[in-house]
Amino acid sequence: MKTALAILAGTLLTACATVRAEPVPVEGPVAMGQAAFVDGPVVTPIEVIEDSRCPMNARCIWAGRLILRVNVLGGSWRRSMDLTLGEPQHVADGALALVSVTPEQQTGSEIAPGDYRFAFQFHGGL
Repeated sequence: MKTALAILAGTLLTACATVRAEPVPVEGPVAMGQAAFVDGPVVTPIEVIEDSRCPMNARCIWAGRLILRVNVLGGSWRRSMDLTLGEPQHVADGALALVSVTPEQQTGSEIAPGDYRFAFQFHGGL
C-alpha cells in the first residue's frame, strides 16, 4: 500500500511540475515581449520599428520619434498596431498611448532591443 501511494504521489508531483502558467501581465514599464496590463487591454511590445529620437547629449532641430509595434488583447479580440510615442490611438472604447520609453538615446551608441522599457496608458469610455 505504501509503495502504491509513493508511486501515485511521485506521478502527481511530476504532472504538476510540467504545467506551465501563462505569463501574468504587469503594470508599469515592460520589456520587449512582456505583457503589460493597461487599465483594460493587455499590451505586448513586439518590435521597435523606428527610434529616431534626438540623443539626450546632442542638439537637434527635430525631436525625432519612436514607433513601436505592439499586440493588444482586449477580452475576445486581438490586434497588432504601431504606436508612436506620445500619440494616442483609438482602440476599442478608448485611446491607447505609448507614454514613455527608456533608456534615452545617446550619441554614438545603439540601444539593444532587450534594454528598452515601455510604459502605456489607456483612457477608456469614449
